[in-house]
Amino acid sequence: MSTDRTRPAGRHDRSRPGTVPQQRPRRPLRPHQWFAERLLAVLSGQRPVHWMLGHTIGEAYDQLAELAPDAPLGAGGRRPVVRACRGTQPATGVVEAFASIATGEQVRAMAFRLEQGPDLRWRCAAIDLGGERLPALR
Repeated sequence: MSTDRTRPAGRHDRSRPGTVPQQRPRRPLRPHQWFAERLLAVLSGQRPVHWMLGHTIGEAYDQLAELAPDAPLGAGGRRPVVRACRGTQPATGVVEAFASIATGEQVRAMAFRLEQGPDLRWRCAAIDLGGERLPALR
């Protein structure tokens, strides 16, 4: 049995004091996850509507401009978070996505459509918020 005199008795890991564990690089967000975060920032009042000007097409900007003044995803000082976000690709260059947004005990649904332009950039083409607020499941 070999003993390592540099480690305290009973310690079995190989890390040394003062070393920082290597972190895995973060995977870049998928387009629907990136847009969910941006849409949430606008619809919770954290960012102005014009922040999405270059990222929307068609009626999406008008929908945001109509929804945003009421900050429908903001609630009494609590910061909302994207709890889950999923997307499907019904056709090439199109993603239809939904996200569940949690604000404290409340959960709301947000659906949106992304379309990829000839420049290969994704833009939001439509957005819809779920109607009634539901209590969060634990």
